Amino acid sequence: MSENKKHHIKKTDKETLKKWFHLMTLGRAIDNKAPNYLKQAIGWSYHAPFAGHDGIQLAIGQVFDKETDHLFPYYRDMLTAMSAGLTATEAILNGISKATDVAGGGRHMSNHFAKPEFNIHNVSSATGNHTLHAVGVGRGMKKYKHKGISISSQGESSVSEGYVYEAINGASTEQLPVLFVFQDNGYGISVPKKDQTANRKVADNFSGLKNLKIFHCNGKDVFDSMNTMIEAKQWIIDNQKPAIVQANCVRMHSHSNSDRHELYRDENERNYSQEYDPLAKYRRLLIRYKRFTEEELLEIEAEVKAEVKVAHKKGLAAPDPDPESIFDFVVPEPYVSEKYPEGLHNGEGEHKKLIEGLNETLKAEFRHNPDTFIWGQDMANKDKGGIFNVSKGMQQEFGIERVFNAPIAEDYIMGTANGMSRFNKDIRIVIEGAEFADYFWPAMEQYVDSSHDYWRSNGQFTPNVTIRLASGGYIGGGLYHSQNIEGAMASIPGVRIVYPSYADDAAGLLRTSMRSKGMTLFLEPKALYNDPLAAAPVPDDFEVPFGKARVRRKGKDLTIITYGNTTHMCVSVAEKLQTDNDLDVEVIDLRSLIPLDKETILASVKKTGKVLMVHEDKVFGGFGGEVSSIITEEAFEWLDAPVKRVGSTFTPVGFNRILEKAILPNADKIYAAAVDLAEY
Repeated sequence: MSENKKHHIKKTDKETLKKWFHLMTLGRAIDNKAPNYLKQAIGWSYHAPFAGHDGIQLAIGQVFDKETDHLFPYYRDMLTAMSAGLTATEAILNGISKATDVAGGGRHMSNHFAKPEFNIHNVSSATGNHTLHAVGVGRGMKKYKHKGISISSQGESSVSEGYVYEAINGASTEQLPVLFVFQDNGYGISVPKKDQTANRKVADNFSGLKNLKIFHCNGKDVFDSMNTMIEAKQWIIDNQKPAIVQANCVRMHSHSNSDRHELYRDENERNYSQEYDPLAKYRRLLIRYKRFTEEELLEIEAEVKAEVKVAHKKGLAAPDPDPESIFDFVVPEPYVSEKYPEGLHNGEGEHKKLIEGLNETLKAEFRHNPDTFIWGQDMANKDKGGIFNVSKGMQQEFGIERVFNAPIAEDYIMGTANGMSRFNKDIRIVIEGAEFADYFWPAMEQYVDSSHDYWRSNGQFTPNVTIRLASGGYIGGGLYHSQNIEGAMASIPGVRIVYPSYADDAAGLLRTSMRSKGMTLFLEPKALYNDPLAAAPVPDDFEVPFGKARVRRKGKDLTIITYGNTTHMCVSVAEKLQTDNDLDVEVIDLRSLIPLDKETILASVKKTGKVLMVHEDKVFGGFGGEVSSIITEEAFEWLDAPVKRVGSTFTPVGFNRILEKAILPNADKIYAAAVDLAEY
């Protein structure tokens, strides 16, 4: 043993050494007990043992301060969570998925430990995903001049994920107080490290980043881990920059209870991992340097055994989740308008373009709530405000602290929005998720994860984020510039989706989105930004509730249901059908897709008996299929004809204007379909 280590064990007070031994023994006892719950069909169907990571996990939890710091543990971080404040009972409640599990009431996978009350966050099963959330919290700390750090803990193999690189690059660029801990046990399930990275130490992959300091430690050793974590935290606080701690560990068991490490690790390697047991080593040191007697340690181990027994009984006695609770905490209750409960106004005033309605509302809401932020690509470059200038002039008025550029990394834009909203529940964030809606796909991993944060945490956290995306075609944009994505997004619960067609609705829905808790996907028909057809009077305080459609034209013979770019086509077609065919057509502008105004839809179906569903997106797999299904299931007896749909062909949208016209719906296609339906 080195003199340095001998010095540390000698100088550390006995109470601290005892606390550490108690925590390590308690964690290991539950770690060893977890597989038994599965064998007895009690729970813990997923368990990733931490044995071999004991030193670094103890240190992370001990350095973490729940009053000032935020902690994002990963699925192997049982001891980290317990060292940070999770009790033995709480660990077991999580493992056996009870309703009183403080992480999420049994909604999330076992071995995903959290305690939101202590700022120990409920994280995803997508490995390394939470690094972006930790960076978002770090941004919040910097913006609000908060003296604490954000800690992301993860295995070394998760660092292969692209979003982890985005997170560390972003933390370095923005100089944020984030500590990334890599617990390196040499394997990603069965994949050895040599297949993951060329560097023996994965932290060295980031050695070229400015503003980032890298620390190394022996994650199997309590004292080396503790000293390194203390030093790294202090460096971050002093310099207000990010750091990495690379902790070399050993995985003593299989990756999880669904893995068999004897299939890819030989006997010598498995024996080696047992010989380097951190808990056994720490116990030997306490006796060797006469800080504890064998009897004293046996007494602590007996206390732990009794503690686990009590925790086990409490866990088994705890209630299971109520199956009727599955609809709780899907989407938070939105902001409710008192002045405009139906999302309608008197129509007086100067007509404004759709882009003006959005820009003026953004500015008004930034004045209304000083805890509002916006970022995205090309957001803040001199007089520019996003690729379409929707946010023009905002940085000049509100400053670079609240209006700023993001890198070309859609996952980073989305993930740090989730993270920053975790720092303070009053924060409201607007992001331009991508320059065009079609470019949002790299952010889907974070979008999906964020969509179930509220449900997964049992209502304890929701990202308060409005995701603005310029959507649709009719601009000659072609691939990645003219597609619609709402049909795919509507299949993901937990997010409101709106798609306005007029300036007033765009302004009103944006205000409601920004004042509401939870996530809203705000799709903007970019072809209508400056189109006079979309112009409308916009009251300064206008609000449009979610789930309220707008009847654009009343009629009795046929119903057209639409939204977005095709709304104006449908109104025009309805007028032409009245003139040409004496056909009285009702046009419903959905405005809000999720939640959907079924009441207005069904009332119209009962009146007209015939329905034409029109949208710009593809007919196959498009949102109209869901609306058609609802009508068939709930209003079949009032139908006088099958529900007919008009939309794009089942192809990408071509760049050449001839191809675009052949693919996208237009007034002629809608007119022909309506006539055909009327004659049925």
